[in-house]
Amino acid sequence: MTSSPALNPAVTDWNGPDGLPRFEAVSDGDFAPAFDAALVEHEAEIDAIAANAEAPTFANTIVALEIAGDRLSRVSALFWNRAGAHTNDAIQALERDIAPKMSRHYSKIGMNAALFARIDALWEGRETLGLDLEATRVLERHWKGFVKSGAKLPKAEQERLAAINETLASLGAKFGQNVLADEKSWALLLDNEDLAGVPQFLKDSMAAAARDRGEEGKYAVTLSRSIIEPFLTFSERRDLREQAFKAWVARGANGGETDNRAIIRETLALRAEKATLLGYQNYAALKLDDTMAKTPEAVNELLTQVWEKAVVRARQEEAELAELIAREGRNHPVMPWDWRHYAEKLRARKFNFSESELKPYLQLEKIIDACFDVAQRLFGITATEKKGVKGYHPDVRVFDIRDPDGKLVALFLGDYFARASKRSGAWMSSFQSQHRLTLKNGAKGELPIIYNVCNFAKPADGKPALLSLDDARTLFHEFGHALHGMLSNVTYPSVSGTSVARDFVELPSQLYEHWLTVPAILKRYAVHEATGEPMPQDLLDKVLSARTFNAGFNTVEFTSSALVDMAFHTRAAVEDPMAVQSEVLEKIGMPASIVMRHATPHFQHVFSGDGYSAGYYSYMWSEVLDADAFAAFEETGDAFDADVAGKLKDNIYSVGGAIDPEDAYRAFRGKLPSPEAMLRKKGLAA
Repeated sequence: MTSSPALNPAVTDWNGPDGLPRFEAVSDGDFAPAFDAALVEHEAEIDAIAANAEAPTFANTIVALEIAGDRLSRVSALFWNRAGAHTNDAIQALERDIAPKMSRHYSKIGMNAALFARIDALWEGRETLGLDLEATRVLERHWKGFVKSGAKLPKAEQERLAAINETLASLGAKFGQNVLADEKSWALLLDNEDLAGVPQFLKDSMAAAARDRGEEGKYAVTLSRSIIEPFLTFSERRDLREQAFKAWVARGANGGETDNRAIIRETLALRAEKATLLGYQNYAALKLDDTMAKTPEAVNELLTQVWEKAVVRARQEEAELAELIAREGRNHPVMPWDWRHYAEKLRARKFNFSESELKPYLQLEKIIDACFDVAQRLFGITATEKKGVKGYHPDVRVFDIRDPDGKLVALFLGDYFARASKRSGAWMSSFQSQHRLTLKNGAKGELPIIYNVCNFAKPADGKPALLSLDDARTLFHEFGHALHGMLSNVTYPSVSGTSVARDFVELPSQLYEHWLTVPAILKRYAVHEATGEPMPQDLLDKVLSARTFNAGFNTVEFTSSALVDMAFHTRAAVEDPMAVQSEVLEKIGMPASIVMRHATPHFQHVFSGDGYSAGYYSYMWSEVLDADAFAAFEETGDAFDADVAGKLKDNIYSVGGAIDPEDAYRAFRGKLPSPEAMLRKKGLAA
């Protein structure tokens, strides 16, 4: 008889400063036994709730479900953080095992007939329970969640649904790992003579990337967005731009073990079958059932309206780039590896500034400070770095977040630099969400522990990290998500922070981006990395006047991806996903000079898990909201108006999913918006 592996208490009993996990005390080998024990414990808790001999009440059923699985939540939070932000072969192998195991676990809960009978009885009698609005929303979420998990299906169909969910979990994990593998395995190593046009800040980043690969004295173009995009922007070597671009867009479609095309086909087939089992016309209808958009038709109406304006603008932009190419004495058409390069030259000509001129004024440290300053001005909270407190990687920084009275209200972790062990992109997540329930260990509520992950190029030793304007927006965007988690003020964990409708969750993040370019913020924090001098007024004016430059390109990139996502998930069957992608792009008139922001084989939002499947549109849906929301400040003449900021905090940032998102927005703004403010912001309005 073999004994079970010893459990490391540090995985689930967090006793670091202010309840932070002691990351350094958890090894990769600790996760498997911790998961096994936590799954058994959670299953026992669920069984006890279902078998309770007392009649169902909100307290003994819904509240009991809300606080069950605390240890599972903790091991999961640590593990998925490591899998995304600092992975390795051992973690990836465990991820492939854990993803289907977790799916099986939650499928079993969702199909627990005795448990659903209790929830269903409460739902049917909800008018007699005396519940407040938040509690009613929590009950509704649990009931709908069980129905969508197959609680009302016959046994055979429940079993099929569970098998589908398990397979989808495995496919999603493999999809993301394949993209990461393609990103890690490719680098274009260059010598100094290959760097025509490349500015010093990018040379430094490329040299550091080469050193990381053991190539001292070389310069590496990698598939990290913080290197590939500026290389495509500045390099004068068209042959090298083409080589790098083709590798970038080929992620997930290179043949062999990391090719994602078969995974996509199987994923779409299983999603369509799942929707049919649950009684929906298609998978998009299933996913949109509990969103602001409500229907695929509403989504496609918005996307089409924006597309028609964006593609006209993009054609105009393309003509200007073609003229610039001809002036250089070249006779090639505008290709996707040319667009960023010539758009940068056109911007320099039109507005008399370039990205390389702007970048010395956008130091990472100063932009972080700017994020914190905006939060203090709007919401009264302050951030103080906890020096010497260890995060999950040496680059990670930990901050106290305190309210105006000095009370600790959250912990925030910032993880800003790209590395080979981190998946690409940027995201916010949490180790712990805010709530006020009493847990089984006697703790009354929990402090939110929120983190942001970015992939900025790490500077050479002794040099500041410099950001592009897009990088700076990304940092503000993710901190907007973080604020949504940190300012949460709800009773129940399931509606805390970002636990809102998918097409509402981007509102707090996209809205926060607006404050980056508020003149008072740029003047204070956009200071030169060498001299400390603020950005000159004329350069600031140029930056602000260029805000809608290249809007056609940017909107076409995004909207084409969203339209392809909707096409995949509104069809009964997709035999050849790549053929569908081509068909959609041809139908809408996709310019040959632009590609989708996320081509299907590396469209992680949609296929590396379920998060944004039939939901990539939500960035634009939220953009309609954020443009209108910032207009509330503009109408006062003060970007930090205290009354508007108070309404924003009380009705958007702090309520989570405790009230319906339409009601939340109306409470803040007094009305729902139309797309016009968003189109004006993009410069696409007539």
